[in-house]
Amino acid sequence: MGPDAQRTRRNIMKMGAIGAIAVPATFAKVSSASAGPICAIANGISELLGLPPVCKPGGGQNGGGGRNCFLRGTKIRTADDERNIEDLAVGDLLPTMFGGLRAVQWIGRYPLRKSDPSKPWPQEALPVRIARSALGPNVPHADLYVTAFHSLLIDDVLVPAELLINGTTITRYQPAGNELEFFHIKLESHDVVYAEGAPAETLLKVEESAVNFADYFRQHGEPVADEARCAPYVHVQGGRVEFTSRLRSAVSPWIDLRTRADIVRDRIEEGEFVDLSQV
Repeated sequence: MGPDAQRTRRNIMKMGAIGAIAVPATFAKVSSASAGPICAIANGISELLGLPPVCKPGGGQNGGGGRNCFLRGTKIRTADDERNIEDLAVGDLLPTMFGGLRAVQWIGRYPLRKSDPSKPWPQEALPVRIARSALGPNVPHADLYVTAFHSLLIDDVLVPAELLINGTTITRYQPAGNELEFFHIKLESHDVVYAEGAPAETLLKVEESAVNFADYFRQHGEPVADEARCAPYVHVQGGRVEFTSRLRSAVSPWIDLRTRADIVRDRIEEGEFVDLSQV
């Protein structure tokens, strides 16, 4: 099977795994209670393209969710030097990808504690470890630990760390101890800063799950509900947006309507090297 056929098959399989979505009206309106109709659509497309069935009814929604943060100890580039994220303060100036030097508006803090110290951390709590030079020469310049859906800027597209996992230089990390503490940086608007030298997104949406949310509320009031991202984003949490993205990739060998985010995701999944020359 050639690379184009492999891309089509992989994306149709992903489409079939996405339950609980609203399928575009050109195909059907599907109840979120079952992935069966989704599989029927995906298998129908597969048949039209001369490929075997790729999924069975009953698949659930892919994804996850939760906050997107840096692990305690992550070094962030400031206007003067690098500093641990937990030592940053409101008003500190950070070099950013899109807005030049920008002031920190708030630092969100998210502590976690194991409910059962005798057991390992659950999968959804594990940060992703991006080893030194995993993304390019000296990028990052030290191991970088972020939550799974925290995005890095790759080829001008925001890519969640989970998509970059390769089993060697980028992996899930099982930390020692019974406590973890994550932090995130809120600027006036969404942007990209440098964490251990790698381009990583700032906080998009302030939520009450932060233990210091009251500090933000006192200073700024209710958070903005729908802030725009600073760059295109690779969606990995299921639903209509990812379904249509996967559909564009599935038919791309014949009609290439992919967005830049679709192309970057396909390149990563196909094992191509990604360009970080803008760092």
